[in-house]
Amino acid sequence: MQLFYHIGRYLMLLRVILQRPEKAAIYRRQIVIEMDKLGLESLGIVAIISVFMGAVLTIQTAFNTDHPLLPMYAIGFATRQAIILEFSPTMIALILAGKVGSRISSEIGTMRVTEQIDALEIMGINAAGFLILPKVVAAVIVNPILVVISMFLGIMGGYMASAITNVVPLSHYMYGILFEFAQYDILYALIKTIVFAFIITTVSGYFGFYTRGGALEVGQSSTKAVVFSSIYIILFNLILTQILLA
Repeated sequence: MQLFYHIGRYLMLLRVILQRPEKAAIYRRQIVIEMDKLGLESLGIVAIISVFMGAVLTIQTAFNTDHPLLPMYAIGFATRQAIILEFSPTMIALILAGKVGSRISSEIGTMRVTEQIDALEIMGINAAGFLILPKVVAAVIVNPILVVISMFLGIMGGYMASAITNVVPLSHYMYGILFEFAQYDILYALIKTIVFAFIITTVSGYFGFYTRGGALEVGQSSTKAVVFSSIYIILFNLILTQILLA
């Protein structure tokens, strides 16, 4: 019964969040601030992980596909497909669920336990919309940009690994990267990214908004936000893959 209770309360919170803003100018300014906090501040960790992810993926693919009948360019092709279809959209979403999700939940949870949200509601402000909607919009805008950057850096990481270790000739690697490229793969990855961004911000906002107690409960809400966001990302990854690629 607890599951249905939380699902119902989450859907009711979504209805409040998606209501028409009282003052659009304030929300626009807040969206820009959140884009900086949730997006630009995550660029460093996304870049580092993407480069090394692409390098490791290239090396492992090369060592596990060492067969005389398999063309060398297949390593670049496999690296590109793995990065675009799965690693960049899903892995980056899981990383952001930990970094961004915990931040959102702890920030809103702290405002709840210190009665700042109660003060906003007393003033007649839609507290849920004011605090969560700009984060949702900012993440939906900036997360696809981060994922595209991750794709590029992942492929470049594989290029660097090929150049340094010589596991595959660079000409073969680049031919594999370009071999039978389909633009739909990028669209598929971006659709998943937008859904994951919505999940991270709304689930984290939900646990933060309904925090009760003190500092200990804020920490517990932050942990729950990361755990449940990650679970829903994996679940919807399966659903979207079945729908979009079947």
